[in-house]
Amino acid sequence: MPQFNDLSSPLSLLLTRRSGKARDLVAPGPGDAELATILQAAARVPDHGKLAPWRFVVIRDRTAFADLLERLYRAEKPFAGRLEIESLQQFARQSPVCVALFSLPRESHIPLWEQLLSAGAVAQNLLLATHALGYAGNWLSGAPATMPGIADALGVPGGTIAGYFFLGTAAKPLEERPRPNMPDIVRNWP
Repeated sequence: MPQFNDLSSPLSLLLTRRSGKARDLVAPGPGDAELATILQAAARVPDHGKLAPWRFVVIRDRTAFADLLERLYRAEKPFAGRLEIESLQQFARQSPVCVALFSLPRESHIPLWEQLLSAGAVAQNLLLATHALGYAGNWLSGAPATMPGIADALGVPGGTIAGYFFLGTAAKPLEERPRPNMPDIVRNWP
C-alpha cells in the first residue's frame, strides 16, 4: 500500500485529516486570506438546484459572542449555575478562528434532505481545506448551536447551525481515533 504523508496529495489529505480538540487549538490560526480560501473551498460542494442552502458567519469578537451565548442561555435558564456559564464562556473563546456554518434550506423542488446533505458536504470541505493549509479544525455543536434566537442574533434568520468550526494550530500532536473496520461497513451486492 502506498504511503500517504504529503498533504499536496489529495488522497493523503483525505486519509490524514483528524479533528483537533477546540480547546487545544492555539495561534496562529488562518489569516483573513487563508480563511477566505477555506470558505471558498468549503462552498464548492454538490448543490442540486444551485440553491446554496448554507451560510457562513465568521465570529470575530469572541467577548461579544460569549456575552451573546450567556444572554440567550439565561433567557431559557434564568437560574443557570456558575459552571454552566463558565462552560459557555470557554466555548466561545476556543481557538484563534471560529466560523458558524448554517444550514438554510429553501422552499424548492429540491428535497430538504438533499439541501441538508449539501450543508454537511460544506462542513467536510471546510475541515479538509483547513487541514490542507496545515491547520487543525474541530466541528462542534451542543447547546450554543440550538439556543432559541441564535440564528437571528448571528444574522441568519431561519437558519439552523450545522456546527461551529474552531480553527487553529494544534498545541500538541493530534491523536488518531479508532476508525471503522472496513469489512463491517462495506457490502458487495449481489
